[in-house]
Amino acid sequence: MELEMNYEITNTYEEATQIIKRVGILPLAPLIPGHPSLGSITEPNQWHSGTIHDPWSWRVRFPGDGTAAYGKMFKKKAILVSRDWFPYVLKVLGHSDEPDKRYKDGLLSKAALDVYHVILDDEGIDTRELRGRVGMKAKEMKLTFDNALLELQGNLDIVISGVKEKVNDKGEPNGWNSTSYETVSHWMLDAGITELSKTREEAGSDLNHMLKSVCTPEALKYLQKQFHISD
Repeated sequence: MELEMNYEITNTYEEATQIIKRVGILPLAPLIPGHPSLGSITEPNQWHSGTIHDPWSWRVRFPGDGTAAYGKMFKKKAILVSRDWFPYVLKVLGHSDEPDKRYKDGLLSKAALDVYHVILDDEGIDTRELRGRVGMKAKEMKLTFDNALLELQGNLDIVISGVKEKVNDKGEPNGWNSTSYETVSHWMLDAGITELSKTREEAGSDLNHMLKSVCTPEALKYLQKQFHISD
């Protein structure tokens, strides 16, 4: 099977980690023209198989072991960014001002700020608990809650840290797993990743060179637009 940039089909988590390290940015589903995704480097029958070869379970192992940050960082799509690349992506896409100041400046919604503070107080909190804590359990608040999570991920304030299994009073699995979230600074600290001391312009120039080393011309053009960088 011929893939973008001739990537081989991978059957193991270890092989997938090497590809993430090599390409720097790997979306879960096809998103970047001429660039691999976790879906394109694995066989369809691997997904949701419940085996050790299931990429759906890998997606939360990557942030858990510090291999890659995971979240809907742009285009509201799930993206994996390798630990080596993430500080550059954070410097380019992230904000220098804290969420509270951005809210006061009209650059962050009140719902997003409320969600952020609950996550900050309880790193790794799962979606079910989070909705209750921010008072958005009502059906009519679901869209507001979902948009707040997308806003925070797009601003690189939070990342997905994993999933928590829903259990009953006896500790038995009972229902769908729930996504967990943590602040970017907490994930980086746990993973032993240091923020860049470079300016945004310097980080953007470095990131541009990194992209050129792994991207097809089509993918490069797409990602330069997402990161607002150019030659």
